[in-house]
Amino acid sequence: MGARGLDGTRAPLLELETRDEGLFHLRPGRITELIGVPGTGLTRLGLSLLSPHSRLAPVVVLDVRGWISPEAAWEAGVESSNLIVVRCQEGHLWPRVASALLEGVRALYAEVPPGIRDNDLRRLGALARARRAAVAMRPLAQRLPAGVAHLHLRGLGVTWEGADRGHGRLTRRRLMIEASGRGMAGVNRRFEVDDEGTDTVRLVSDVVVDQSGRIAG
Repeated sequence: MGARGLDGTRAPLLELETRDEGLFHLRPGRITELIGVPGTGLTRLGLSLLSPHSRLAPVVVLDVRGWISPEAAWEAGVESSNLIVVRCQEGHLWPRVASALLEGVRALYAEVPPGIRDNDLRRLGALARARRAAVAMRPLAQRLPAGVAHLHLRGLGVTWEGADRGHGRLTRRRLMIEASGRGMAGVNRRFEVDDEGTDTVRLVSDVVVDQSGRIAG
């Protein structure tokens, strides 16, 4: 069971103690790009971004690797009754499948397979804006074309606590995420986030970095 709020309802995964309240919330008509190598917590982050929208309407996960499980989405706070998982491992069909989903859903987390043309991705970006769909895209190879994403969240790494020398119980993990793009008004920031395995993930700290990746100030 996930964490619950004072009103007894399931709490969203990302209850971040930050003034940037919209940073980890998918906004209608805008695309958030999730960038990074496997193992940096991006799948869980992408699923968690669907959580608030799933309380209002069905949400969709577009899975191209064939391994995202509904249980992982439920653990991230997505309402089970409003979750749809669509699997599409055929790259030549992916643009049409993604387009059809954007025509009819409130929020979408989509893995993007290698080889998708920039023009197709730009058309999907325009469709998301026109339909006011909230979208997170997780490119598995090349980045999204310039101008498609409003916000970029890059997974920089994960550290685990609770296990020593291969033994013990994992108690929490800590994600390091860098945010950039128009949604950050041109300022790059790094966020350290605690994940204790419940529906609540807590912001530990954040810093501003310059364009070379160095901490500013």
